[in-house]
Amino acid sequence: MSRGRTWMKALAGDAVEAPVPSVLCADGEVDGCTARFLAVVPDPESPFQRARNGELGLREAWTLARLVREAAESDLSGSRRAIVAVVDLPGQAYGRLEETAALHLALAAASDAYATARLAGHPVVALIVGEALSGGFLAHGFQANRILALDDPGVTVHAMHEEAAARVTMRTVADLRRLADSVPPLAFDAATWASLGMCEPLIGGVDVEDPGPDDVRTVRQRLAASISEARDSPRDLSVRLASEGARENRQASIAVRAKLAEQWG
Repeated sequence: MSRGRTWMKALAGDAVEAPVPSVLCADGEVDGCTARFLAVVPDPESPFQRARNGELGLREAWTLARLVREAAESDLSGSRRAIVAVVDLPGQAYGRLEETAALHLALAAASDAYATARLAGHPVVALIVGEALSGGFLAHGFQANRILALDDPGVTVHAMHEEAAARVTMRTVADLRRLADSVPPLAFDAATWASLGMCEPLIGGVDVEDPGPDDVRTVRQRLAASISEARDSPRDLSVRLASEGARENRQASIAVRAKLAEQWG
């Protein structure tokens, strides 16, 4: 069982449904507040060959966009429910069919749905329980007000796979791993990524593969805290540059943004 499916079952139980086999959705609650949980999971029988291992493909992206927008539209006249993106995916589905059918538009639709919900007042929280790579993560999780990640060697975050990064930079994978010790953006582990201010402190002491009641309780507590913080904070993503880690490790990014604001604000 994939980590995404494991944690959807742990957090939402019997409420989990599959609008399509590779996308799970459940309406439940976190600390007494309503929430919609979403995850992308492997579907070995998918008619889209490139999306059988949990990748975010055409069907997955459009389904996520629909489910997020449905939640937002349903809550227009009431309390905005939280949206929890459970993240465990190895990127987007690369393939000739996907490119021909405009995968980039499908990914953009999912990303835009999350951003629109966030700006409308829905607390959006991403919970990384496994891989969070490339365009898949950009479309499912990266637009969240708050990003949480489990402290586990199997939790990895990056813009691309190591092999692809090696080809692009014309280095070996071993070279990139050595460089990651001194250049945080090249690292794949969640702890280094968190040091850039991109997510909240990691959630440790949790059995990622087979969570028990105490593990689920720990994660639910952190989800509840993040949802509460999101409701009481600005709806943009400025928090990612305000943390101690960002001030230390993203000084250039902060300086560039300040200069852009000065010249174009």
